[in-house]
Amino acid sequence: MKAVLQRVSSAEITINGEYSNGTIGQGLMVLLGVMEGDEEPQAEFLAKKIIGLRIFSDCNGKQNLSLQDVEGEILVVSNFTLGADCSHGRRPFYANAAAPDKAARLYRYFLECLQKEGPKRLVTGVFGAHMDISMTADGPVTVILDTKELGK
Repeated sequence: MKAVLQRVSSAEITINGEYSNGTIGQGLMVLLGVMEGDEEPQAEFLAKKIIGLRIFSDCNGKQNLSLQDVEGEILVVSNFTLGADCSHGRRPFYANAAAPDKAARLYRYFLECLQKEGPKRLVTGVFGAHMDISMTADGPVTVILDTKELGK
């Protein structure tokens, strides 16, 4: 699995240009890509890693606090384009992304794992829908996690 984390002051998601699925305050906006070969252990590992990652500033301005420490909120959006291979030509090739049925199942499982870790608030996108995301970056602080690179 691949995840792009953006530390935010606020974020909102609109589904198919019709309705908002919710907003968050201080926390993380996460783009999640399920890759070919991913299974439940990757989802479990990544959920724990994201919740515990110390990327929020303490009173001394050091990144020593986790999402739990700051009682932060989280917005998660499925994003198969994180599986893009751009090594040939100019059109991305998405063979690294998991098939939609498997990706949807693991996306839901990842959300369950996150919920168990206890963020203050969890807002999600809708798998396979067109989504517009508005966010106010905090920092900016952006972290990319890849379970394959992390050996998980």
